[in-house]
Amino acid sequence: MDRFVDHRFEDVRLALGGGGARDLFLYRNDLLGSPLFDQVSPPILRWVADHHGHLIAVERDGVGFMPRLAGDPIDLGWRVLLSCKDRRALLGAALKQDRPQPLTLRFECADGQRRWCLVRLARSVGPTGLPCWYGTIEDIHERHDRDARLLADALAESREHYRWSVDLSPQVPWTAGPDGNVEEVGPRWLDLTGMAPQEALGTGWLGAVHPDDLARTVATWSNHLSSGMPVDVEYRIHLRDGGYRWMRARASARRDARGAVLRWYGTLEDVHAQRLAQTALSQSEERFRLAVQSARLGIWDFDCVTGVRTWSVELRRMLGLPEEQCATTELALSLVHPEDRDRLRAMLEAVAEGALPPHFEATLRIYRADSGALRWIRSTGWTTRSDGGRPQRIIVTFLDVTEERDAEQRIRWAATHDPMTRMPNRALWQATLEEMAARSQAKNESFGLLLFDIDDLKRTNDSLGHDAGDALLCAFAQRLVALAPADAMLGRLGGDEFGLIAASLGDSEALEAFSARLYDNVRTPHLHQGRALDCGVSIGGALFGDHAKRADDLLKAADLALYASKAAGRGRLTLFQSQLRADAQHRSSMIRMARQIVSDKLVIPYYQPRVDMRSGRVLGYEALLRWHHPRMGLQLPGTIAAAFDHSEIAVDLTRQMLASVLRDVQQWLWAGHDPGRVAINASAADFANGDFAERLLEQLDQFGIPTANFEVEVTESVFLGRGTDQVAHALDHFAKAGVRVALDDFGTGFASLTHLKQYPVDVLKIDRSFVSHIEKDAGDAAIVDAIVKLGGSFGMEVVAEGVESEAQALFLLGLGCVVGQGFHLGRPQPFDVLHPPLGDNRVRR
Repeated sequence: MDRFVDHRFEDVRLALGGGGARDLFLYRNDLLGSPLFDQVSPPILRWVADHHGHLIAVERDGVGFMPRLAGDPIDLGWRVLLSCKDRRALLGAALKQDRPQPLTLRFECADGQRRWCLVRLARSVGPTGLPCWYGTIEDIHERHDRDARLLADALAESREHYRWSVDLSPQVPWTAGPDGNVEEVGPRWLDLTGMAPQEALGTGWLGAVHPDDLARTVATWSNHLSSGMPVDVEYRIHLRDGGYRWMRARASARRDARGAVLRWYGTLEDVHAQRLAQTALSQSEERFRLAVQSARLGIWDFDCVTGVRTWSVELRRMLGLPEEQCATTELALSLVHPEDRDRLRAMLEAVAEGALPPHFEATLRIYRADSGALRWIRSTGWTTRSDGGRPQRIIVTFLDVTEERDAEQRIRWAATHDPMTRMPNRALWQATLEEMAARSQAKNESFGLLLFDIDDLKRTNDSLGHDAGDALLCAFAQRLVALAPADAMLGRLGGDEFGLIAASLGDSEALEAFSARLYDNVRTPHLHQGRALDCGVSIGGALFGDHAKRADDLLKAADLALYASKAAGRGRLTLFQSQLRADAQHRSSMIRMARQIVSDKLVIPYYQPRVDMRSGRVLGYEALLRWHHPRMGLQLPGTIAAAFDHSEIAVDLTRQMLASVLRDVQQWLWAGHDPGRVAINASAADFANGDFAERLLEQLDQFGIPTANFEVEVTESVFLGRGTDQVAHALDHFAKAGVRVALDDFGTGFASLTHLKQYPVDVLKIDRSFVSHIEKDAGDAAIVDAIVKLGGSFGMEVVAEGVESEAQALFLLGLGCVVGQGFHLGRPQPFDVLHPPLGDNRVRR
């Protein structure tokens, strides 16, 4: 008993049922020696409590209990040593189980410190049959602090690990309560949506769901809340940048022991790329299925292992076979065109031997089994092979391309033929020329080339309409085809130009003989809607080997010869000569010189007076182009004659002439002298842009020159070339503005009375060729007389050009022509010589 401390012994005995001290001692020893105390290690306090929770005995061990308690624990004194929370924990454990789990509680000590102690307890039955409790109190304060620190460190590490795992995870973790309201959401939610995580709690996250996906998502989530089954749903969420992105939400429920849902744990995963890929794949597969169906592809499926052939319904329809017809090699061969049969047989043998490549194509002709109609079928095949390289399956698609081939042939024909005459066009004709030249060069053979140009087609179009011109083209083409040798390659090269190549016309005599036959034929008028259409033709010819040894050189030689035929008066054949090439080089030289003149601004206007031959009074001037050569001095326009047929250079020359003339007229007017009407020549190229009149009138306004002081001279060629609409527009514009229009070289071209009536012409200028022999040639005199009367009947002024003598002037006056221009009346002079003019405004000779 020396180790046991008794307090109010009688109370203990009474609490245990009134037994003697010996009974208490024995019972106490029985309790303190129980297995519970055998499991513990010092330093501890051993204790015993009755069924009312009164502590009736406390024994310290031999080592000594380290903490000094703040009060006596006997009876109910232990209650003040514990906090309310710890008291409830101790009593709750004692009432629920006979041997509860050890409790970690803090006891108040005398020094004011609360120390952690481990309390073990067990319930037993005392000698009186009443329950009692016994146990130990072990001081674990230092160990608890150490364990608490370790636990805190571990918890902090766990939390940090979780935070980093969440932050770095591409997924967004979230949790929700049993009712489905979101309770937590990962930080990446803010990065994705721009919505604060607090706003996403509850049902706030639904605000980020795409409107089209909202109803489906809510319904899915509600169904799984009811069933408790795992959730897997995809929907789009609104991103921070305003777009939408496909996400996959998955969640599972954590349940208690009874199966009730405690919480939902889920993740939100970005599946945008996969969704787009799946959508693209689905669309691709759907398009392929629809394409095969709509394209009516026939399928031939051959199993190389079993040897089974399968023909699709579409293929049978394509071949005109009933569905019950067996698919055999013999049947396929019987339907193929004889010329393609060997090719199909070779393909079938290659299939049987496994020699076909992984991908192959072929186009065959077949006869439909039901109608015998010939059809073109294009087949495309794919072969799959085993790892050992043996073919396993061959799939071949068949497509009826008959209409496609017909369309291709029509397109190919249209690309190589002229639709009006149905003759080969320039591309096909020139390709044939190159092939013939290569063959003839290799064999040292010759062949002839002729170029044809229909004369005056423009006149037919203008006088009778384009339908008449088209009829004339077709009629000439038909006659050319009818007369051409059997080996000839004919072509319409463009406009009114045709070409012929023939090996049978391999010398100059053959070319001349054929041309003569053609001239005889085309002299017969062509009839069109009751009208007779005359057709003249100019021809240029060249021989391969004699005149050129290359296709392009031969074509150039014939083109030079054709140019010479038209320049010589049309309606004739010209065979190529070396002089023609020299002439062409001379024209090229003139064009180069003209470019230099334009570049260096060498143009100088000379003015020739237009004179009233009765009084000698100057009525105006014609500005004539001259240019100054650095070494050879002043040059006439004939030195660059070819440049006036070059549209670009001709326009540049006119532009420089116009600028100089306007400056000169401006100085005349500033000096107080009225020069009359100053005329400048305009070519067909000047009218081509369509704004010639507007630009000229604008310049007159800029220089302050009245339109009454200006005149534009044109030749008959502007009425006959292309762009007559632009010419009509410009001349009408001049007429309304007061700029007079003169028709130069009248009588030498093809201008008709229709042109005089159609266009606003104010002046007719008689060509010098009629004036030069007017005294001796009655024909010229008659022509001049007719022109003078014609001009008078139209109310036009008539001017005679090339007046070189007094006798010519008097003769013209006798015919009623009072205005003349020529050396007799005044030579062309530069502005510096004419300025200032004579006071009486008479011509200076």
